[in-house]
Amino acid sequence: MANIKQTVKLGVFTLAIMNVTAVVSLRGLPAEAVYGMSSAFYYLFAAIVFLIPTSLVAAELAAMFQDKQGGVFRWVGEAYGKKLGFLAIWVQWIESTIWYPTVLTFGAVSIAFIGMNDVHDMSLANNKYYSLVVVLIIYWLATFISMKGMSWVGKVAKVGGLVGTIIPAALLIILGIIYLATGGHSNLDFHSSFFPDLTNFDNVVLAASIFLFYAGMEMGGIHVKDVNNPSKNYPKAVFIGAAITVIIFVLGTFSLGIIIPAKDISLTQSLLVGFDNYFHYIRASWLSPIIAIALAFGVLAGVLTWVAGPSKGIFAVGKAGYMPPFFQKTNKLGVQKNILYVQGGAVTVLSLLFVVMPSVQSFYQILSQLTVVLYLIMYMLMFSGAIVLRYKMKKLNRPFRIGKNGNGLMWLIGGLGFCGSLLAFVLSFIPPSQISTGSNTVWFSVLIIGALIVVIAPFIIYASKKPSWVDPNSSFEPFHWEEQPAVQTAGKSATNMATGSATTSNNGTSNSATSGNMAKDTTNIPKG
Repeated sequence: MANIKQTVKLGVFTLAIMNVTAVVSLRGLPAEAVYGMSSAFYYLFAAIVFLIPTSLVAAELAAMFQDKQGGVFRWVGEAYGKKLGFLAIWVQWIESTIWYPTVLTFGAVSIAFIGMNDVHDMSLANNKYYSLVVVLIIYWLATFISMKGMSWVGKVAKVGGLVGTIIPAALLIILGIIYLATGGHSNLDFHSSFFPDLTNFDNVVLAASIFLFYAGMEMGGIHVKDVNNPSKNYPKAVFIGAAITVIIFVLGTFSLGIIIPAKDISLTQSLLVGFDNYFHYIRASWLSPIIAIALAFGVLAGVLTWVAGPSKGIFAVGKAGYMPPFFQKTNKLGVQKNILYVQGGAVTVLSLLFVVMPSVQSFYQILSQLTVVLYLIMYMLMFSGAIVLRYKMKKLNRPFRIGKNGNGLMWLIGGLGFCGSLLAFVLSFIPPSQISTGSNTVWFSVLIIGALIVVIAPFIIYASKKPSWVDPNSSFEPFHWEEQPAVQTAGKSATNMATGSATTSNNGTSNSATSGNMAKDTTNIPKG
């Protein structure tokens, strides 16, 4: 029976749908709807220079190190060393921590629209104190649930993804088609240009956040070995998944632009308002609370799934000696409780920014931008690291390889991903003119100071690490550049031992110095 299970492989379409489910979220559609027809350009551009490169590069890296733990810490560490590897997994964890208030803000807005009074619902959704309370209650509830073990959360996530994302996306697109087919007035000018006016710098600033729409596709790289003929079928799954993702985003964005004027679009409320307007048009307003519940359930299921997820990576690396023992503490079920408490504290502090920012929308946008900035640091390290490893580890087996021969295609794909990430990184610091973010001083302060604190912190922790931080039960494998000196040391020791044996045989005495050197060499073999 075990052998039968091992031979089960994922189909191309199955893997493509898994990638779509992992990436697609409807909460970001209003951010691009303000661009009208040109939003399709941004989606396609980001897919070409970010989504597809991320999927392919992550697949090669995941296949290379399929038998070694560490994830992005392993990938970047093999290329650049432990410090930058630690930085990569650190920003990945912190980024996910900052993501929670933004996604839960959307969840709070969804819950506000469960009522049947439009005026009251809109007022409640725009109340920063209401959003703050809902965000904190739901997040801490998810944290405490995760402390008890999350074996059942997988099923909740599947149902949440279907009910809270896939079905609403399809419904939104169908409603848009019905609306146009029955003579509804379109607020979207279909005759406007597909290409945005790139001479107007403001047009590309807000669109930088679209890169985060596609973030997370690197997670699909872990399944590269679960596909038959991965060198051929994995790229197929990537392109099919990317096409479905882009279609959902483009048509979903158009559907919102059709029913809501660009000037009235709100980042946090327009998805619910769009559904509400469509339901009113087809005389089915009673569906509005149902779709609000579905969207809220999708958000909450996602948070419940991921609240402990990213922290597991930093937990595994921490046990290898990169984090103080405090962060290695677990409860009786083996859940990394202290990391979750620290993560929850950070979420609470970030959520309190509600009282500083002029509106829920501005808070939502600035945290989203900070998330983008931090995540893109990890992606730039990943893309450039993949190119570096083509030269540092040229002989390592690559079950999935970008390009059959040479490194040209890797330079093209990895370079495209790096340049796209760098462009989005730079643009993310500029306040979007389309959205009121309050004081530019607050905007720049939060982004720049926030990013600096997050980036500097892992270097301080790394410089402070002690041998006592290493968990004796950790089985973290050494990097390749640590193993090579170990092999060379062992070889030298064996040679010395042979020489010592010959000396003993010829002179009738043992060479104690050689034995001492060998013991010394052995203790110096890195432990990872």
